[in-house]
Amino acid sequence: MKKNGYFYIVLITLVATLGGLLFGYDTAVISGAEGSIQAYFIDNLGLSSLVHGITVSSALIGCVIGGFASGFFSSKFGRKYSLILAGGLFLMSALGSAYPEFLFFTKDNPTVALLITFNIYRIIGGIGVGLASAVAPMYIGEMAPAHIRGTLVSLNQFAIIFGMLVVYFVNYGIASGQTLEWINDIGWRYMFLSEAVPALLFMTLLFTVPETPRYLVSKNKDEKAMSVLSKIYETTMAKATLYEIKESFDKNNAKAKLFSFGKKIVVIGILLSVFQQFVGINVALYYAPRIFESMGAGKDASMFQTIIMGLVNVVFTLIAIFTVDKFGRKPLLIIGSIGMTIGMFGVAGMAYSNIIGVGTLIFIIIYTASFMMSWGPVVWVLIAEIFPNKIRGQAVAIAVAAQWAANYFVSSTYPAMMEVSGGVTYSIYGTVSLISAIFIWKFVPETKGRSLEELEQILVNSRKEKIQSLKTKVS
Repeated sequence: MKKNGYFYIVLITLVATLGGLLFGYDTAVISGAEGSIQAYFIDNLGLSSLVHGITVSSALIGCVIGGFASGFFSSKFGRKYSLILAGGLFLMSALGSAYPEFLFFTKDNPTVALLITFNIYRIIGGIGVGLASAVAPMYIGEMAPAHIRGTLVSLNQFAIIFGMLVVYFVNYGIASGQTLEWINDIGWRYMFLSEAVPALLFMTLLFTVPETPRYLVSKNKDEKAMSVLSKIYETTMAKATLYEIKESFDKNNAKAKLFSFGKKIVVIGILLSVFQQFVGINVALYYAPRIFESMGAGKDASMFQTIIMGLVNVVFTLIAIFTVDKFGRKPLLIIGSIGMTIGMFGVAGMAYSNIIGVGTLIFIIIYTASFMMSWGPVVWVLIAEIFPNKIRGQAVAIAVAAQWAANYFVSSTYPAMMEVSGGVTYSIYGTVSLISAIFIWKFVPETKGRSLEELEQILVNSRKEKIQSLKTKVS
C-alpha cells in the first residue's frame, strides 16, 4: 500500500460506515419509543400484543424489501449511489415517523389509519436499513486490501453498535426528567426526528467517495478502476490488482447465474444470516428497556441499564475489530456461540425462577458481549467476502433479505412467546446459539488474509475437484 493509501481507505470506510450507524440508529430508536407507541396507538385503539409486536418490528418488513432490492440497485446503479438512496430513505422515515399526521391526520387523534401510516414510514426507513446493511459491507469489502479487510468491514458493525449507543443516550436524554404523559405524547416524536441529522450527513459525505474498483470493472470502466486503485496501492500493485479483478470477471461469463459456483456457498451465506438472528440478539436490542422493567427496574433505571449494555456492546465489538484479521473468522464465531449459549440459558433460568436483580443484567451482558465480539461483526465480514465477484450483488441480497426476514420473525413473535412460555423463550435462543457453534465448526470456511479473487479461485477449484470426484465414482 502507499503511505497515504491506508489513510485514504480508512477515510472512505468511515464515510461508508455512517450507513451502519444509521442502520443501528434506526433499528434501536424504537427501544426507547416502543412503550409510548403502545400507549399512544395500541392501548388507545384497544389492539392486541401481537399488533404491538408487529408495529415495533414493522421496519423489518422494509429491511427484507431493501435486502432483496440491494442486489438490483448495487448492480444497476453501483454501490455508492445505492448508499445515497438509503440515506434519502432514512431521512424520509425520520421525518414521517416523528409526525405521521402530516397532511392527512389530526394530531392527538390516533386512528387505525394513522397507525398504518406510521408503519409505512417505519417500513420506508427499513428499506434504507436493508439497502445499507447489504451495500455498506459490500462497498468496504470491495475497497479494502485483503490484510485489513476483516478489520475495516468490522468497523461497519462498530458503527451499527455505536449508532445504537448514540440513540440510547438520545432517548435517555429526551425522556430524562420528563413525565410519562409528555413522553407518550411528544417525547417519542423527538426520538424519531433525531435520526434526520446523521441521515443528512451521510448523504452529503457520500458524494465525496469513489465507486468501488470491482463494480467499475464489471461496467468496463477500467481506467476509473485503476484511478481508484492507484490511490491505495503503488503503481505495480495497483496494476496487478486490476489484472486480478479483470481476470475474475473475464472467466466464463461476467453475468453468471446465482448457483454458477454451486449451491453450497449460497446456502452457507443464508444460514449465517439466519443464525445471526435466530440466536435472539434483537430481542435484547429492541426490547431491552422493557426486559429490565419487567424484571424490576423503574423506567429511568431500565433506560440507564440499556445504556450500560450499549457501552459493553461497543467495547466487545472493538475486540472483534482488533482480532478478526489475527485469529480468523471461525474461532471468534465458535467462542461467541458458546458465550451466547451460557448467557441465554442464564437469563432463562433467572426468568423461570422469578429471580430479579443484578444477575439477570450480568447474563444479558455475557450474551450481548459474546454476540458483539463474534456474530455481530464477523457475519458481515463473511457475507462481504465469501461470494465470488460475478454473483456477489445477488448473493449478498438474498443472504441479507433472509437475515431481515429471520429478524422480523424473531422480533415480532417475542411478545406473544413471552405471554405463552415466559422464561422458556430465552432457552430456545440459547439452544439455537449452541447449534450455531456446530454449524460454524462443520461447514463455514476460513477466509482470513485472502483477496476476494483468491477466495473465488479456491471455491472454483473445490467445485472442480468435487465434480471430478463424482465423475470418477460414476465411471
